[in-house]
Amino acid sequence: MRQTSLNIIAIGIFVVTMSSLFGPIFNVSPFYIAIATFSVLVLATIDTLGWQGQVSMMIVDLVAGTSSERRDRIICHEAGHFLVAYLLEIPISGYALSAWEAFRQGQSAQGGVRFDDQNLTAQLHKGVISNQLVDRYCTVWMAGIAAENLVYGNAEGGAEDRTKITAILRQLKRPGESKLKQSWASLQARSLLDNHQSAYEALVKAMKERASVSNCYQVIKQHLSVN
Repeated sequence: MRQTSLNIIAIGIFVVTMSSLFGPIFNVSPFYIAIATFSVLVLATIDTLGWQGQVSMMIVDLVAGTSSERRDRIICHEAGHFLVAYLLEIPISGYALSAWEAFRQGQSAQGGVRFDDQNLTAQLHKGVISNQLVDRYCTVWMAGIAAENLVYGNAEGGAEDRTKITAILRQLKRPGESKLKQSWASLQARSLLDNHQSAYEALVKAMKERASVSNCYQVIKQHLSVN
């Protein structure tokens, strides 16, 4: 079960428990408390098994999204992915900065930059993938963490990015390289961001305004030309 769904269940049970303790004081029937408990568990199960945790992700995203600092950090993180992907010539098909935005775009309710992974997928299906392509994707996946470290001095996001690196190296039967590859890719991404900081800052502003992918490309090109 997804961690977000588990969190929703935990919160729901906590609220219901508090309701059962204070219910008699406010004349709340135990019947309604039982119904509420059952409903929380059923909805969380349906969400996880039928909707891949999309509802719980949107709820968590909605609650946490009230923080302007968190919204800025998300944009900072995703702009890192976007810029490094552009620099390494990995096509970008779209992006969403929240679970709700992704849902409205017809994607799974998970924000982030979406890549055109046809080349990677084709090579994986053949069972032969070039080290160069692995390195490029690992660098792009670690770019969000590198961007957060650049701007904030630490990274709060990126767990799923690390998981992608672990997964692809496991598929290539090289699981022992995961930690080393993450460190290497993080350094490569940080170097690219440092060397193109004006383009990165302009891209962050463009993404805050929800500029289209093509407009983001133009912003990057404009600022790369002046470096």
